[in-house]
Amino acid sequence: MPRLSEVIAALENLWPAERAESWDAVGTVVGDPDQEVTRVLFAVDPVQEIVDEAVKLGAGLLVTHHPLYLRGTTTVAASTFKGRVVHDLIKNDIALHVAHTNADKADPGVSDALAGALGLRVLRPLVPDRDDPAGRRGLGRVCELEVPLTLREFAARAAESLPATAQGVRVAGDPEARIRTVAVSGGSGDSLFDDVRAAGVDAFLTADLRHHPVSEARAHSPLALLDAAHWATEWPWCQLAAAQLDEISERHGWDLRVHVSATVTDPWTAHAASAHPTH
Repeated sequence: MPRLSEVIAALENLWPAERAESWDAVGTVVGDPDQEVTRVLFAVDPVQEIVDEAVKLGAGLLVTHHPLYLRGTTTVAASTFKGRVVHDLIKNDIALHVAHTNADKADPGVSDALAGALGLRVLRPLVPDRDDPAGRRGLGRVCELEVPLTLREFAARAAESLPATAQGVRVAGDPEARIRTVAVSGGSGDSLFDDVRAAGVDAFLTADLRHHPVSEARAHSPLALLDAAHWATEWPWCQLAAAQLDEISERHGWDLRVHVSATVTDPWTAHAASAHPTH
């Protein structure tokens, strides 16, 4: 069985910490480099439900997309939510490793996994990484459908293809508009509107779209917008990442057991649809 340090080295090769955004907090949060690892669990969020799942599974390593401590802390007391997570991880010999914006920019990365789940063909990064001469890494992806769909049909595909959440998929635009090219960005994406418009795509699918940016984007162009749940747009990466580690494990003869959490950690639990809006 590999030591934690060996597995972390393989993960760092996939998602180097230096490629994360300057504000981000990635890498190993807790863990003994010399401990042996037999099981690994991938999940989006380092929350208590996921830690409980890792304990039950007997995992020695939990890999999440979202950081546990993004802005730092002065305490890991078990009386706090995040402190309890740290205590439970350490007591059960479970390491925690985070790959966030470094996984967003990777090739393949979070948005490649999202595009794959939606049946899209990736053409190029939406915001290329200036440090990648090959032009394959970066935030978001510009994609195309094999066969054009109406916005209504594409939204239905997205709702069916992504993990089910209370929110589902919200749409802004003419439901009968023809969609061929699509920009996607896993997670919060309304800071990328300028790049999306410059890409000249028919639609943009992301998460956490806010009223004013959407209103302004719709005023600028007929760009169709699809807003899915944050967790749902990033969960496909867990499957991609697990497959990548499986391949590494097989190549090194590690015999790791790699799992993907199916626990829904999207915080929204219900959706009550209003009557269809009238004008």
